Amino acid sequence: MASAVLTLNRPAARNSLSVEMLEAMIETLGTIGDDTAIRAVVIAANGPAFCAGHDLKELTARRTDADGGRAFFTTVFRLCSTMMRAVIHLPQPVIACVQGTASAAGCQLVATCDLAVASTAANFATPGVNIGLFCTSPMVALSRNVGRKPAMEMLLTGELTSADHALRIGLVNRLAPARRRTQ
Repeated sequence: MASAVLTLNRPAARNSLSVEMLEAMIETLGTIGDDTAIRAVVIAANGPAFCAGHDLKELTARRTDADGGRAFFTTVFRLCSTMMRAVIHLPQPVIACVQGTASAAGCQLVATCDLAVASTAANFATPGVNIGLFCTSPMVALSRNVGRKPAMEMLLTGELTSADHALRIGLVNRLAPARRRTQ
């Protein structure tokens, strides 16, 4: 059985979802969806984080635009929504393989996947509340995977959730031993 592995590969930026990465994922998922030889898709990541969510440096840099960045923000959030819908509508099952932190839209990506396997060292968060935002987009995917109260706790506190807790509340399906890093 053939599978495709998509590896988020911006480790210096904690695999944050830049416009370039979102566009590449949308294109790649579209190609995979058309390939009947591919029976499953794994989304993994290179580096210590699974995905830190949106690229805040990219977003902040656009604050100097004439409209304060609003048009750019709209583009970014539309691209993210398109990418998440591409995961949902892919005919193959999609498995998140989480080895580090998955926060904000990264946590949303895990919740959007059909299955999720996490390292025992992984953790999850929707930390927007810590900077005065409420993560409404991750809320949708999160609340479809976990019960109302655990979802609201994550959304309202912004605290890190351990892999063990993520397993208990249904955010992930299984845990795997953490890999030792080689120098």
